[in-house]
Amino acid sequence: MIVCSCNVLSDDDIRAVVAESDDAVRHAKQVYGCLGCSAECGRCARTIKTIIDEALGPCAKSCCSGCPHNHAVAANDEIAEPAQFALAAC
Repeated sequence: MIVCSCNVLSDDDIRAVVAESDDAVRHAKQVYGCLGCSAECGRCARTIKTIIDEALGPCAKSCCSGCPHNHAVAANDEIAEPAQFALAAC
């Protein structure tokens, strides 16, 4: 299915970019760059984002340790501890 009629990009093109990229592709602008084009009218950006999220699956919101998209873990070989927040008394 054609997602971007300005650049004639299909949903398969977008999924291929997400699957083949060494970096975590999470935004439409990154897809355009990988495919050698740029946004024209921008009406497809929301659809591209949806396809990216579907292609990444559970990694769409944040990558977990061991995920190939999680470059912070791969770079540091450490898993950052989650920040602890205390509730302030009113």
